[in-house]
Amino acid sequence: MGKKSKSGGGNSKPKLTKKTIDPSFFPDPLPPLEDEIGSLKLLDKPQTPGALRKNVGEDGFDDGGVGDLKLAIDLDDHVLRRKRGETNFVMAVQTDSLPRMREGRFKEVYRRDQKVQLAQILFSEDAAGDSDLAQNPTKTSEVYTEQLIDERDEETKKALLESLRSAKFALRLSLVLREPACICLSLAEISKRYLALKGKEGADDAYRCALKGIEIATSEFYDVDEMAIEAEEKPVIKNHEKDPTYPGLINKTLLQYMPLRVSTICLRSVYLHCGNALSAMGKDEEARVQYEKALPILEKEPRSSRLDWERSSFMVNIGNTYSRQGNFENADEWYTKAEKLGHEQCDVGALPDGLGLILVSKRARAFALKRCGREDEGKAVMREVLEGQIQLDKELAKWREEMKTVMEAKPETESNDVGKVDPATPSAGDEIATQG
Repeated sequence: MGKKSKSGGGNSKPKLTKKTIDPSFFPDPLPPLEDEIGSLKLLDKPQTPGALRKNVGEDGFDDGGVGDLKLAIDLDDHVLRRKRGETNFVMAVQTDSLPRMREGRFKEVYRRDQKVQLAQILFSEDAAGDSDLAQNPTKTSEVYTEQLIDERDEETKKALLESLRSAKFALRLSLVLREPACICLSLAEISKRYLALKGKEGADDAYRCALKGIEIATSEFYDVDEMAIEAEEKPVIKNHEKDPTYPGLINKTLLQYMPLRVSTICLRSVYLHCGNALSAMGKDEEARVQYEKALPILEKEPRSSRLDWERSSFMVNIGNTYSRQGNFENADEWYTKAEKLGHEQCDVGALPDGLGLILVSKRARAFALKRCGREDEGKAVMREVLEGQIQLDKELAKWREEMKTVMEAKPETESNDVGKVDPATPSAGDEIATQG
C-alpha cells in the first residue's frame, strides 16, 4: 500500500530508450484469470476497527468493495496486458501510446491515474467508507423515493446538476479509455443522477441510460456511438440502424482476457437503476422484474454488511412496488426479508449497519401500512423506528469514539513505516481504497 504499480502512470513522463525495454517497466506477473475474483476474496482481518465488515456465516472480512472496483475499472490493465502480451504492453507504456484522454485538465494525466480519477468521479458521492457510515449508515440504501423537486434550494439544484455533468464526463473518459465496464457503470450513474436531479421528469432519460448499460453487460457487441450520445449535455436521440461492433462484457473473445465477474458487478448496478427509473414512471410490474433479476447474482456474494445494504435496497424496492399496487401482504414479505438481514448483522456485532438496515425496513413498512389505510398500525411501527433511531445514535457515538482513537494513534504507529507515502500525494491504490 502506498507503492505505485510499475505498469503505468506516475508523475513523470516515461522515457523510451533505443529499441530496448527498461526492466523497471515490467509489472508484477499477471494472476491467472480464474483467480481474479475481486471482493469475493475475503480478508483475514478487518481493514478498519470494529466489526462493520465482519461477514455473516463465514470466516473472513469484506474488503469494502475495493477488489470489485479495481476489477471493474481494470486499474492495472490486466485485459490489455493479456491481449497485447507483456513486451508490447510495456512498449506502449514507455511510448505513452495506450488509450487515454489527451486534452483539457487530463492532458498530462497518465492512463492509470485517469482511471483512479474516473473511479473517484463515479463513486466519491456514494463512498460508504466507515467514517461516512458512522455519520449516517442508511446513506448506503438506494431505495427509490419520489423526489420533492419544488422544495429544493438553488444550491442543492446546482450541486445535483454538477453531479450529473460529472457522470457524463466520466462516460466521455470511459469511452476514450475504451473500457466497456466503465462505460456501463457511467451509464448507471447517469441514470441515477437524472432521477436525483429531475425526479419523475428525468425518468425517461434515466431508463434509457440504464437500458444501454444492461445492453453492454449482457450483449456480445454494442454500438459505441449509441452510448456516446448520453455524454452530451442534451442528448439528441435519433432513430437509426445500430452498428454493434464493440465487444460487450459477455463477448466470448473478451472473456479470454476478462473475468465474467465484471459483467455481474455491472449488472447489479444497472438493474437497480433501471428498476428505480421504472418505479419513477409508475411501472411497478416492470420495475419489480428488474429488481428481481439482481437477487440471484447477490445470492452468490458474501454476507458482508456492505452487500446486505445492497440486498436490502432490492428487497425494499420490491416491497414498495407491491405496496404501491395496494398489496401489503406481499410487500411485507419483502420488508421482513430485508429486516432479517439487519438482525443477522447485529448478531455478528455490526450494530450500526444492522440497526440501520432494520430501520430502513421498518420505515418502509410504516409507509406501506399508511398507504393501505392502516394508519394506526403504521404509526405504531413509526414509533418503533423513532425508538430504534435513539439506539442507533448511541451505537454511532461509540463508533465515532473508536474511530477517533484509531485516527489519533495512526501517526504514532505508522510514522516509521518503510516507504510511507506523503498523505498529500496518495498512491492510486490508496485513492481507490478510500472509495471502498
